[in-house]
Amino acid sequence: MPMMIKRRILNLLAALTILTTATGTPTMAEDTKTRQPVTLINAFEVSENQIEETIRFWEQARDFLKDQPGYISTRLHRSLSPDAKFQLVNVAQWQSPQDFQAAIVAMRKSDLGSDMRGTVFHAALYQVIRTDEGPE
Repeated sequence: MPMMIKRRILNLLAALTILTTATGTPTMAEDTKTRQPVTLINAFEVSENQIEETIRFWEQARDFLKDQPGYISTRLHRSLSPDAKFQLVNVAQWQSPQDFQAAIVAMRKSDLGSDMRGTVFHAALYQVIRTDEGPE
């Protein structure tokens, strides 16, 4: 298999990380027994010529996911520096890890994002452990 095709396959698999990391792996299941709000942080490694395509993919995913139970909000951030490793970062809020996992399973079944090439996603769920709301 030519190296370019292997790289595209690896990139596609990485692009689907968000779909496969949140489908109830034992580690995640152990940490998600309580239904508490969570934050998804998904940093995108994407080349300059793929940014607009990745934004379109994000918009499609947003439109699909916002109709899923437990969805609260999402925001896509773009780096001000063209040299940043992560040109795009998505921050989303979900009512619980279980809601997020169910939404991702539904998204995977829809085949959304199956054509994402050249973008590497780094996705994980987080809980707030400290906060500072700023000046009153």
